[in-house]
Amino acid sequence: MVELRARWDGLVPGPGELADELITQYVERNRRAYRDQYLEIVLTALESLIQLSTDPTSVRLAAWFHRAVHEPGGTPAEDAEASARLAERLLPRYGVAAIRVAEVARLVRLTGELAAPPTDSYAPPRRDANGDVLLDAVNAILSADPVRYAVHVAEVRRDVGDRRSALEQRYDDVRELLDGHLYRTQLARQRLSPVARVNLETELAGLDSELPAPWRGWQQAALTATAMFCAIGSTVVAIAAAGASWQIPTAPGEAGWPPVALAVLAFISAPVLFRCARSSSQRACLVAGAVLAVAVTGLLIAWAQAPRINPAVGVGLRVPLLISALLLLLLSGGAALAGSLLRTRTARFLPSRNLGQQLAWLAVPGVVALTLLLIVQPLARNYVLSTNERVELSPRPAGKATPSTLNGAVAWVSKATLGAGAEEAIGTQYGIAIPRPNGVVDMLDAATGDLRWRYSRSDSDERPTIVATGDGEYVLAEFPDVGYLLLDANTGQRKAAWPGRTRDHLIAQAQPLLTGERVLHGSDKLHGLDPNGHERWTFKPGDCSDLDAVASTDAVVAFLGNCGGRPDAVTGLDLKSGKKLWTKTATDTYRRPVVAGGLVVVAEPGGDSDVPEALTAIEPRTGAVKWRWPVPQTWACRTLLNAAGRYLIVVDCPGPSTIENRHTVVTAIDTATGRTAWQVTARVDPRAKVTVTADGRVVSLSRDAEACSANVIERAGFRQVRLPLGITCSRDAFAVGNQVLVTGDNAVIALR
Repeated sequence: MVELRARWDGLVPGPGELADELITQYVERNRRAYRDQYLEIVLTALESLIQLSTDPTSVRLAAWFHRAVHEPGGTPAEDAEASARLAERLLPRYGVAAIRVAEVARLVRLTGELAAPPTDSYAPPRRDANGDVLLDAVNAILSADPVRYAVHVAEVRRDVGDRRSALEQRYDDVRELLDGHLYRTQLARQRLSPVARVNLETELAGLDSELPAPWRGWQQAALTATAMFCAIGSTVVAIAAAGASWQIPTAPGEAGWPPVALAVLAFISAPVLFRCARSSSQRACLVAGAVLAVAVTGLLIAWAQAPRINPAVGVGLRVPLLISALLLLLLSGGAALAGSLLRTRTARFLPSRNLGQQLAWLAVPGVVALTLLLIVQPLARNYVLSTNERVELSPRPAGKATPSTLNGAVAWVSKATLGAGAEEAIGTQYGIAIPRPNGVVDMLDAATGDLRWRYSRSDSDERPTIVATGDGEYVLAEFPDVGYLLLDANTGQRKAAWPGRTRDHLIAQAQPLLTGERVLHGSDKLHGLDPNGHERWTFKPGDCSDLDAVASTDAVVAFLGNCGGRPDAVTGLDLKSGKKLWTKTATDTYRRPVVAGGLVVVAEPGGDSDVPEALTAIEPRTGAVKWRWPVPQTWACRTLLNAAGRYLIVVDCPGPSTIENRHTVVTAIDTATGRTAWQVTARVDPRAKVTVTADGRVVSLSRDAEACSANVIERAGFRQVRLPLGITCSRDAFAVGNQVLVTGDNAVIALR
């Protein structure tokens, strides 16, 4: 009190009655904050700054009056207004000039906006030396000793009746102070600002722990995490792009450094952008903006340099991967710039990590990883698949095939499939599909041989492997380095591309669709799939030396060879669910399983000979043996098994397997009874490759000195039909249903 009284001497004429009255205001009992200790700190700081003012007396009087009136729970503006009015009422009584009274009142009213960020002192709209000095002195409480500052903060918060409201109000005030310059004068900034910021940030951290705000700051954390992890993701994608080609086939001298350079840039950018997102400096904004500019420039260059496709040139996987890496880098730079601007404007200080920030740091890398796996990778693959494919479609509707009677005439000749052979054809509901070199699949009209559609790929120069599936509705084509593509048999449009995990499966059976997967470690797998590659079930028998399977309309029979050290076995599975129906131990490994008449027929091995001892029919759903057909011991060839409706067609040779043996025996077994329905022995080379029509005719080709002939073994006996010139006997005949196809000079020919 004595020290305060001493600071008053000489401010106004006459004795110190006014000083005593003001001191009484500051120490009255109902006042909780802004007491005499607070006034002492303000006046002490004022003396170190007073030389910067133009009217020291007015500034000192304003410092004495600025909190002379204070109501608990009142706002600074209300207190300042009441204090200014008190000065206007009291000062004239003590002979203070009216112009000075007005200046004192003006300065006191300025203290009502302490929490508002001040204008930048480096470029002020006007200079107010008196106001700057007074406000800096009033804010000197912020740089007080930490203990004294903590007492002052407690007093200010106690002024507000509602504790939660006090915390929230104080939190907002402190955040507003930290978002601007705390002091107007350069002298105050040098002397007071460092300690004041430490006090305010310590207080803000304490308020953050007290306030129930677990999500505060999650936006800033999410932007920072996005900036860093998107840059890391860009690095990963760029590295993947380095292993791919820009175009297919790869151009000579194709530059490999751009994706490597991008990977290095993205890797370096990750920590740099992390720091930029957490900084409010102008340099941080410039660095983030530079990364943005590099990403945008790279995108424009990549788009302009993308290969122009044609039948001989396709787009490589590097194009979409490089574009994806640049987009991730663009997102990373944008997030860093947004984080820097957000911190500059509204979040200069963030509290220690809370639940919201921790969840943001956990969620963002997960989202980035899922984006790479579920968005970037599929989009890149779909871009390559779609860009490199072409479909040539004829409006001609599908015709119905005429069965070949094999009378020596030609039904049609297709010149549309140059370089293709009839033995590679497959039958569908909408025609005959034939694979061609250079990644082409042709669909021929079964009635005329005209081209209905052609599917081709610019990124494949090899012949695809095709099968018919979905009851002939689809063509499943395996393109090297691309995978399995599902084509609509009617239009040639791609309906699906099998997922990456099924790209290396082996087709065990096309209708219904089964695939096998052999692994180096763990269990081999048998998969039941839909035509689009969707996996319905997986059967894991263990590490097997042999794994084979066939399926009927409702069950799968799997033949397991020494799986996991167990004996050979046969297992029945439900076709829809993959549920195990039965298992039986097999004394010997069954060979050449085939489905005929709803039964699975297998060959029982006959020792070291390739000729089986017997043929056994197994009921797929129960595993019961329906019948057993002994193979004559005199047969000596490969014993081919083919299904033809209700019959099982068996092709062999009735005698020693020597070059002198020129006879072939064909046997039709009725699958309902297991008895021989008919058997024909013909003078046909048993080493000739045969094809079997749907009605059980066995056809092969042979050449004599004059022409090519078709050998037909059927229920009625054997006949040999001379074929027209132009048919290549060195290529095998192939039956699509009851239509027989042969190969000509760069043509596929259907026999009448």
